[in-house]
Amino acid sequence: MTAAIGFGALIGVLLGLLGGGGSILAVPALVYGAGLPPAAAIPTSLLVVGISSGTALLPRLRQGLVRRRIAAVVGGTGAAAAFAGAAVNRLLDPWLVLLGFAAVMVAAGLRMLRDTDDSGGDCALPGGGVNWRGCLPKSVAAGLGVGFLTGLFGVGGGFLIIPALVLLLGLPMPAAVATSLVIIVVNCAAGFAAHAGDAAVDYRIAAAFTAAAITGSLLAGRFAGRVPTARLQRAFAYLIFAVALVVATEAVITG
Repeated sequence: MTAAIGFGALIGVLLGLLGGGGSILAVPALVYGAGLPPAAAIPTSLLVVGISSGTALLPRLRQGLVRRRIAAVVGGTGAAAAFAGAAVNRLLDPWLVLLGFAAVMVAAGLRMLRDTDDSGGDCALPGGGVNWRGCLPKSVAAGLGVGFLTGLFGVGGGFLIIPALVLLLGLPMPAAVATSLVIIVVNCAAGFAAHAGDAAVDYRIAAAFTAAAITGSLLAGRFAGRVPTARLQRAFAYLIFAVALVVATEAVITG
């Protein structure tokens, strides 16, 4: 329980600072820190990440940073894809799910080691408008990909949503972070519904994990503008690699 609470606080801090990424640790924390089987860890992770992301979103809503239409398109398509991901999850052995999850963690870590670019795109033209002819198909594609991974692995998808919003859709980083939190909440809600009944959720562990994550996100939100984001992302990427190695080793041994 102590390890799970510690990981919950870490996830909340990363959500508050980066708007995503920390949720990639939720499933390993619940499996290895709280001792839950993967079938129970996935819906628990989605519940925790969804609630803590909603908490991290509140101050950004007041700042008017959320691109509501883009969030609706990406979140809506992602919610539908989450059910498809959950269906595929039920067809796979638990060790294979963990092995695939480790591969996703490595991809997330590599992405965090790369610098992002605030260049404009169809969804954020220099004049402030949106070219929906180009933005809509990109938004739908991003939503389908992230939503499927949400249902398959129980991750919020912030590590994929933010680069998609910045590099593919052209949103500036502050708007991308805020919009990603809306999408994460929607995807997590859909993923949790898709996994309902797969395994019993231990709400005692979920409550403790969520409380730690919310506390971490609220505290971190106060320092979001003062922390060197690039340095934090690099350190977090190396942590992800280490956890991915543990997950992959465990998957191979149990498989």
